[in-house]
Parts: sequence; structure tokens; C-alpha cells
Amino acid sequence: MLEAVLTLSLLGLVAGVGLAIASRVLYVWEDPKVLSITDTLPGANCGGCGYAGCAAAAEAIAAQKAPPNVCVVGGFDTAKAVAAIMGLEVKEREPEFAWTSCTYGVGEADPIFTYNGATDCRAAMLLYGGSKLCPIGCIGLGTCTRACQFDALTMGEDNLPVFNPERCVGCGACAKACPKEIIQLTSATRRIIGEYLSTECTAPCQRTCPTGINIPAYIKEVREGNPEKALLIIKERCPLPLVCGYICPAPCELKCRRGLVDEGVAINTIKRFAAEYEMKTGKRIEPYKAPQTEQRIALVGGGAEGLTCAYYLARLGYQPTIFEARAELGGILRYVISESRLPRHVLDHDIKGILETGVEAKTNTAMGRDFTVAGLLGASPDSQDEPFDAVLLTMGGLDSRKVLHPDKKRFDIPVQGLYLMLDFLLALSQGDSPEIDRHVAIVQGGVKSLELARKCRELGAETVTIISALPRHLLPEELQDEKERASEGIFVRPGAVVVQLEGMGDRLTGIVIEEAEPLDPDNPERETLNTGTLVMGLGRFPELAFVRSPHEADADDGKVKWHTMELFRTFHDRGGYGLLSSPEPGRISDSAAVVRSILSGRRLARAIHQHFAEGSIKPLEHLASEAEDILDVTEVRGVEPRSRELNLLKDLTAEIKSTWLLPEGLPPLDEELVRKEAERCLQCGLICYEKSTQILEQESRDV
Repeated sequence: MLEAVLTLSLLGLVAGVGLAIASRVLYVWEDPKVLSITDTLPGANCGGCGYAGCAAAAEAIAAQKAPPNVCVVGGFDTAKAVAAIMGLEVKEREPEFAWTSCTYGVGEADPIFTYNGATDCRAAMLLYGGSKLCPIGCIGLGTCTRACQFDALTMGEDNLPVFNPERCVGCGACAKACPKEIIQLTSATRRIIGEYLSTECTAPCQRTCPTGINIPAYIKEVREGNPEKALLIIKERCPLPLVCGYICPAPCELKCRRGLVDEGVAINTIKRFAAEYEMKTGKRIEPYKAPQTEQRIALVGGGAEGLTCAYYLARLGYQPTIFEARAELGGILRYVISESRLPRHVLDHDIKGILETGVEAKTNTAMGRDFTVAGLLGASPDSQDEPFDAVLLTMGGLDSRKVLHPDKKRFDIPVQGLYLMLDFLLALSQGDSPEIDRHVAIVQGGVKSLELARKCRELGAETVTIISALPRHLLPEELQDEKERASEGIFVRPGAVVVQLEGMGDRLTGIVIEEAEPLDPDNPERETLNTGTLVMGLGRFPELAFVRSPHEADADDGKVKWHTMELFRTFHDRGGYGLLSSPEPGRISDSAAVVRSILSGRRLARAIHQHFAEGSIKPLEHLASEAEDILDVTEVRGVEPRSRELNLLKDLTAEIKSTWLLPEGLPPLDEELVRKEAERCLQCGLICYEKSTQILEQESRDV
């Protein structure tokens, strides 16, 4: 008995020692942070996060390879708990959902061959990019639906993906699975600040629209009897739909593919019908508005551009305030365009809709008289007003300033030391001597800049620097001789652009320049010039956005230090020419065309949003409207000719024709006629369009 006890004890001791050694040798250390995160995750192991189960996702989060909100099932509460474990803060964000721009399935689109291979889009893609003639069209074999873990995606009867927004969690699995990359994640904010890309399915009218409205989409809603939905689509890109319905030159109608058969669709008139529905019913159609943020944005100028920018900033959650020198908002729309073309109640209706989104307006408030840029950025301690986070100039062009302020001999300037060359030369011709600094910069590479530089020297400037984006060999001969110019105190900086202005209080103190074509576009070298006077060779003040300098203390006397922020002007691969060029190269940015100023205003809102929400401003790749060549068709087949239902001039009485418009505006549109006209729309895609079934059947029988 004793021997058995001793034997068992010895065996137990040996086993214990063995297990102790094994535990040391085979021990796998588990990160307590990973364990905590794993316990916090819902344990669904659905793969929607892109990782092989919740444990793998927890390891990625702990290693900071995935964000705390990577779990699409757990939602905000789970993300908040995971962030607490990681010592981070998670804020609610706008929900995203998947969508595709493709509108014609394999059965409706023009084919190049019949595919009978593996039922997988990736396999079909390997054979000449798929069976569709359109290179970016949906292949339609449902690979994306099999990637979705939440039953939010099915294939419709037309072989196109159908998204269920109520079930879609925005995980992006379908987008990753699509070999054509035609499925993207989107949101209301992305649709506001986005642009049409050459990689998307877009109709000719969409690409031509100055404001970028999804024309086929709103026409489809009108013809289906949904004017409210149509107006929501319009307001995604245009906050002045009724105004545009009256004054837009409608270049989209000239590009309408229907014109290849008979006559373009009355696109602008259909838009006016949707906008008039809102005014007629008194039911304001309110699009999505993001939760309000703390950022306050001041906009100087209440014309079309300022109103548009303020509208989209409000919808993006900011607190915009418009400062307008005149008694009422509208700018050129109110004070230049005659009431016979644009009835004032029409303008007032659209402006009221903008203000109702949360835009504040202060009229009879002039820059220089009632406020300054520096004063808005850094309200004095005695002031009851909170300082603004940014001040944006949307003052309009020289023509509008002359018309709106004809009594002013010299136009208001945003900060001391900043001049337009036209204003500067006008003042000199009238015997005035503009106040200048010891160091002057002139942005203009022509012979006139040398003449002005010498005049500045006569006025007391110690040095004058002429800045031009042109290389030295393309400058006028007078500007190429460095030594001779330097002997006059004039220095030339060829191949350079201004990318930032700096200042303190109400004065300009410096400018930042960089090479127009740097060796390293991603890391261009910048140089700061101590300049107190900048003369710009422009016909108008560019859109400038002023923000407080974040890393510099204000002056001892309380003067705020500021600089301008980027507004898409210095992206070298876009051909940008610095801060003093157009907001986006290739675009018309001045307000000569009111409708184009709406586009400019929306882009300015995008820049402000990216600056505050993302910390940097990024260019949009592959803009469709700037592409040198984009796929299109030059003829259509299978389309039955059909006369235009809406002919505005034909329908107007002789009395209205003689005055163009009555004070109360255009006569009301007949809904039945509008819907018939909307039915003429071919619902075009990139190269696809609606074909008449009867004609196609006849052609098939003939063959």
C-alpha cells in the first residue's frame, strides 16, 4: 500500500514538473488588450470588417492596423467601447451606403460577345474586360452579392445590383469584390462635395451641366410623378433651382443625345417645373443636413457664389454667416439682372430656402466699414460675438463691383497691402498714391509689371519682386536681364507661384511661393517673402479663405496672426498656377456666368469641409468634365422620333413675348405636358440609352 502511494506521488510529481516545463516552453502570451477588445466585439464573425473573424479584427485594432469602428455589426456603441480600451475617442459620423453608377444591365447594353464561362465577374473580366461594349459597365454575374454578408445586395431582373439601404452597413465588401470598381461607398456629404469622374457612368447632359446636377435621375422622377424626389436630386448640386429654371442658358440641352434624332429634351423647363412645385405647394423640400459642428464660417458677399457656399456649408453642419454690403442678398441676381427676366419673388423664394437651412445673413454690413477680416477671425474680448474659424471672400468680379458700388472711387480690399493691378493703375492715373510697403511683390509677368515696379520704386519701395509662373526664357526680354533689373532694386522670380498669404491684424506681412513645376510635386520647396504689398495682375479678387495661424501666438497688442488656406489652386498635376489662379484649373471661376458661380460656391464649400474635417485638401482624380477624351456616341439607333412637348416661346402669348416675362413670372406649366416631355428623355448612360422596343423588334424581323 505504501509503495503504491509513493509510486502515485512520484508520478504526480513527475507529471507536475513536466507540465510546468511544458507551460514554460509552450506558453503563448495573450495580449490583455486583444482579449478585452475581443470580448467587446459582438462575436458575429461575419467577415464584414474584412478580417477572418472577431479575434483577427481585435488583433488588427490592437496593432492599430484597423480603426475602433471597423466592426460594422456592433455599431456606434461597440466602436465607442473599443475606442475606450485603445484610449481613443470615437465620434458619430454620417452613415455610408453602397451604390453604382451603372444603369443598364447586360441584356439592355450593347454586347460585343456572348459570355458562357464561369459565373463570376472576375473570371468574365479576364476575357476582353467583359461582354459589354461599355468598358466600365456592370458585368452582372453577382460576385458583389456573394461578398455581402448582410443580405443588403441582390441582382435585379436587369442584371444590375440592387441595394437595400436599410440593411447596408457600409462595410465596402461589395466594392472590394467588384472587378470593374463601379460600386462605391457614398453618403449625402460625398454627393454634395463630389464631382463626376471619367470612371463613372454619366450622360452627356450631366457632364455639361454647369452645376453638375444628375439630370437623368431628376427627369426620371418627374416622369414617374415624383416632383419632390426630383427636387431633392436637384438640390444636391444647385440651391437656386427656380432661379436657374429662369436664367440658365441650358448648355445641357445642346448636348442632349436626343438631338441626334430630333430635338433635345427641355431639361431646364422640367427643372423649373420641379422647383415651381415647391413654391406652388408651399412645402419646402429639405435635403439631408449633417449634425451641427462648432466651426463658424464668415462669407463676404451675398451673391450666387456666397449663397451657394453658405447653403452647402450649412448642410455639411457648419455655421455660416453671410456679410452683404447691400440691403438685400442676391448680388447680380437682384441688382443687375432685370426683373423682366428674373422676377424678384422667384429669387426671394430660393434665397429664403437657403436661409432656412441655418444660414445667417447680415445685410448693410460692408467690409472695411463695419468689419475687417482680422476682426472676424479674432473678435475682441469686449465683443459679444464669437470669432469665426474661417473668413471666405466671395465678392464677385470687377464688373459686379462696379455695378453694385458705382460711387466708390477705389474698391474695398480685404487686408491692407493687397491690390488688384487694375485698381492700382487706376488710382495712379487719377493722381492718387496708394500706400505701399518697403517690400512689394507683383504677380504678373508682362511688360506692364516692369512699368509698375519702377513706379513703386518711385513711391518709396526699397525692393520690388516680380513673380511669374512662366519660365525665364518665355518672359519679355526686359525681364530676362537679372543684373540690370537688380541694379534698379527690381528682382524677377520666374517659374514661381504664390501659394499662401500671411498677415497680422489688418495688414499683409508676407507671401509664400513655390516653383510652378517642382521636381518633387508631392514635396515642393516653399519660400516665404517678407512682403507688405502684393499687386495682383487679375481682374477680380480671387476667392480667398483666411484662417488663424495655429502654431503662432498673436502679437502683444492683440492683433491676430492669419494665413490663407489652400483652395485647389496648387495641384501641379492639374496645371495649377497658385493661389491667384482659378479655384480648379480648367474651370471658369469668376461670376460672369451666374450658374458657373454656383459650381464655384459648392467647390469652395468642399475645400472648407476638407480643411476642417480631414486636415488637408485633396484633388479629385479623373474629373469627367476635365477629361480630354471621354467615351460617347455620335449616332443613336432604335429611337423613335418624337416632337418636343414643351416649346416655351410657342406657348407664350404675344403680350408676354413682347416683354419677355410678366412681373409674376412665366405662366404655370401643365403637369401632363411636362411628364410627356420627360418621357422623351433617353435616360442615357455613358454610351447606353433607352431604345424603342417596337423599332428593335422590327429591325430584328427585317434581319
